[in-house]
Amino acid sequence: MPDKHISSFRRYLRLQRNYSANTLDAYMRDVDKLLSFLSAQGIAPEKATLADLQQFAASLHDLGIGARSQCRILSGVRAFYHFLLIDGYITDDPTELLESPQTGDHLPEVLSTEEVDMIEGAIDMSKWEGHRNRAIVEVLFSCGLRVSELTELKMSNLYLDERFIRVFGKGSKERLVPISDKAVKELKLWFVDRDRMNIKPGEEDYVFLNRRGAHLTRTMILIMVKNLAEAAGIQKTISPHTFRHSFATVLLEGGADLRVIQALLGHENIGTTEIYTHIDMTSLRKAILEHHPRNNAP
Repeated sequence: MPDKHISSFRRYLRLQRNYSANTLDAYMRDVDKLLSFLSAQGIAPEKATLADLQQFAASLHDLGIGARSQCRILSGVRAFYHFLLIDGYITDDPTELLESPQTGDHLPEVLSTEEVDMIEGAIDMSKWEGHRNRAIVEVLFSCGLRVSELTELKMSNLYLDERFIRVFGKGSKERLVPISDKAVKELKLWFVDRDRMNIKPGEEDYVFLNRRGAHLTRTMILIMVKNLAEAAGIQKTISPHTFRHSFATVLLEGGADLRVIQALLGHENIGTTEIYTHIDMTSLRKAILEHHPRNNAP
């Protein structure tokens, strides 16, 4: 397929679907996998049939790619063929009957408030980044941000006196999120250190910076969180997203309405938020098994 069609697809994702740079890059990588597969078979993308795409899906499994990753890749493939259809390159969409593998119910790990305190307690406050790292953990936990939203958080979008922040999520969709007193306190302590830094030109508005005065990357946050969890002796598999799951679970257990949680997390679909009802039911079932007198009877 001509490169101009691929360029047009990228432009379609960016302008019409309003995807973020990270999502756009992921979709392009997924389509590149498909094009490489079809090229090896001598099949032009616009001539591919459902059977061809089913073979491609089977090849992903044969390569040892997990079910969830297969689903993501096939989502990119569907977007690609939808684009080819609406732009007139094809007359029928071969992905209409293309099935994704079953992923099963996957309940993400969550942290208790005590475990978050343990992680904060593991931060070495003798290092220059001590207050910064505490502020990062507290903002992740008390605001439920995606890691990309944290790295892109700007000083100009903080309204600490009013106790809320402006967040730009997927598709540059804006939402306002309340921020806790503790997170505000940790941010202000970090700002004392931040004010002493030599900040790179163009980076002045970013909240969280590295020692060279540039804003942090997703990878830096991931490494920091994993190291802190290990230092705190927490055995769970922890990532920055774990704090987002924990934020939602704590709210649900405290009685917050699911629609409120959806708005705070920036979920477009309530179905995405509903996973937290499964987490809550799991904890409720455990509580009943442990504490109900009928389960403790001899």
